[in-house]
Amino acid sequence: MWTVIHIAANRAQAELLKGLLESEGLMAEIRPAGISMLGDGLFEVLALESEAAEAREILCETGGCQ
Repeated sequence: MWTVIHIAANRAQAELLKGLLESEGLMAEIRPAGISMLGDGLFEVLALESEAAEAREILCETGGCQ
């Protein structure tokens, strides 16, 4: 099952974070989450439920969490 681990401000940021997670050996997906005032819309970054904690940790270590 997929779990949302981050909401990205746009598709480019979501793709970057997805690539980062995949480069660490984790499965990741993105999907549209709504409209952003900044442009192309918000995107959810998802990881497998079993890998969600590790994925969040990776994002935080690289400055991808707030």
